[in-house]
Amino acid sequence: MVFLITSGEIVLLGIKRIYEKASITDGKRILVDRLWPRGVRRSTSNIDAWMKDIAPSEKLRKWFNHDPRKWMLFKKRYEAELKKNSALRALQEKVNIEDITLVYAAQDEKRNNATVLASFLKSHAPKPKKEDISKKIADDLEKEFQTVSSF
Repeated sequence: MVFLITSGEIVLLGIKRIYEKASITDGKRILVDRLWPRGVRRSTSNIDAWMKDIAPSEKLRKWFNHDPRKWMLFKKRYEAELKKNSALRALQEKVNIEDITLVYAAQDEKRNNATVLASFLKSHAPKPKKEDISKKIADDLEKEFQTVSSF
């Protein structure tokens, strides 16, 4: 989970596999893969938006093919694509106003396009204050507790 401060507000930016259970603290769940994940029905996916244009290009995706040996070069190439990507602005606007979870389907939880995208967004956002982070965590934990207690 990454904390971003924009306009004095703290927002959370998370990353999660689409196969993991959705949580109330996820905020808006945005699928950031170019292809729809195998075995996932659109009607039961808990996806609020599908931003396939923010994903790596078809050419880069096929070249990488989730090969760990190509990870560092994939990361650099994808970051270069993001700098020119017109869909990035729309995602940054969403991240600036609400909690977001970037959802992906890759098996590798450390080497995938969502981790690169989250890192890129974080590097282009202001740094949060520790006291603001503590308050946001406490508020989110309270929400989660209230949801669990209601059952």
